[in-house]
Amino acid sequence: METTTTQLVVIGGGPGGYPAAFAAADHGLKVTLVDLEANPGGVCLYRGCIPSKALLHVAELITSAREAEVCGLTFGPPVLDVDKLRAWKDSVIKRLTGGIGQLRKQRKVDLIQGRATFVDAHTLSIDLAGGGTRQLAFEHAIVATGSRPATIPIAPASPRIMDSTGALALPDIPKKLLVVGGGYIGLELGQAYASFGSAVSVVEMLPQLMTGADRDLAQVLIQRLKKQFASIWIETRVLGMQDTGSGILVKMQDKSGQAFEETFDRVLVSVGRKPNTENLGLDKAGVRVDARGFIEVDAQRRTAVPSIFAIGDVAGQPMLAHKATYEAKVAAEAIAGKKTAYDPAAIPAVVFTDPEVAWCGLTELEAQQKGMAIKVVKFPWAASGRATTLGRSDGLTKIITDPESGRVLGMGVAGHGAGELIAEGVLAIELGAVADDLALTIHAHPTLSETAMEAAESFSGHSTHYLGKA
Repeated sequence: METTTTQLVVIGGGPGGYPAAFAAADHGLKVTLVDLEANPGGVCLYRGCIPSKALLHVAELITSAREAEVCGLTFGPPVLDVDKLRAWKDSVIKRLTGGIGQLRKQRKVDLIQGRATFVDAHTLSIDLAGGGTRQLAFEHAIVATGSRPATIPIAPASPRIMDSTGALALPDIPKKLLVVGGGYIGLELGQAYASFGSAVSVVEMLPQLMTGADRDLAQVLIQRLKKQFASIWIETRVLGMQDTGSGILVKMQDKSGQAFEETFDRVLVSVGRKPNTENLGLDKAGVRVDARGFIEVDAQRRTAVPSIFAIGDVAGQPMLAHKATYEAKVAAEAIAGKKTAYDPAAIPAVVFTDPEVAWCGLTELEAQQKGMAIKVVKFPWAASGRATTLGRSDGLTKIITDPESGRVLGMGVAGHGAGELIAEGVLAIELGAVADDLALTIHAHPTLSETAMEAAESFSGHSTHYLGKA
């Protein structure tokens, strides 16, 4: 069996893996990347973040065209060519993964296409994509194998039942679609399919959609979903599913114990994700995994084995691409002998629905659970000139502050472009800014970013365009 050596091997080419490989190469290390694909990108680029946002962009175009009538602009009914949409989505993926592949070559990062398992703390066995096996000896390793959609045992094996990967493949536009799970992935994809013409229903066993987000932010989205979705069932359990040949018969039970059933053309199961830590031989290397399947790591993302690091979804919550990229740089710097640690003050979370919902730092919900004293200042977008000109005055910007010092502890935004606006909150928290710092920073007019300034002004009791509570 062929055996080669490398200073650092990175297992997995996603938003944690390839940035780690690139950063380590930039530090002068000999790096080998092991991944199943010919070009890096991972689930995020091939089957997650990027293709979903491509579909959501098209969905937003359709929705905007339908809602333009209020401005005096009328379009004919949109005609969706699913084959062309699928081809365009795939072209986006190909262009981005191809670009990352070129960057890999320019950095002289070796790529082994295959699946790796640990033999011991310094050796991998790799089943090559083209057949055969080879061994790779390494000084250090970074595990960045990502995650996969979680499943539910009551879902039968049926082509009509999809996970997020299947939904992004866009097999067709079903007349009736049930989304099982009211989290961000299910709502994003459900809203996209609703825009494409599906009658979408969502079922969630918890008391609310978007668990974990502040209620006032989530409510901005929920009000819109009530108009777009055929049904929203909360505190409702799925008891069973059956493929009838012409559809999926789903049996459910509401919070009162009342059972009911309905047939759908397709079902999207979106109940979270699980870390890919099985079948890696981690036990042979001495790497410890907790009860939830996450690899235990320290502040430098080092595992119990000094030569092995772990980043991204396999290293714990939050399971977000940008968190993985941040960890990648920390791990690469640690291996290169730099003084570094993973210690972010705020990690943004963004739900790319329409409207978007984003938050960072401390949420109002978390503060209540911890019994913390906070002061919440808000600015409703109904008072924003820019939001009004966009026809999107349903948004909200809020800032969580320390009531004594005014220090910014958290920020939340619900509305058009919230994912872009939240960066101001992340920066404020990282810099230890106070509300007055945001209030005294001149924001361009008319922009949506002004909503952060006016919310911050409310801390001292004065907001030019808003009096009272949102």
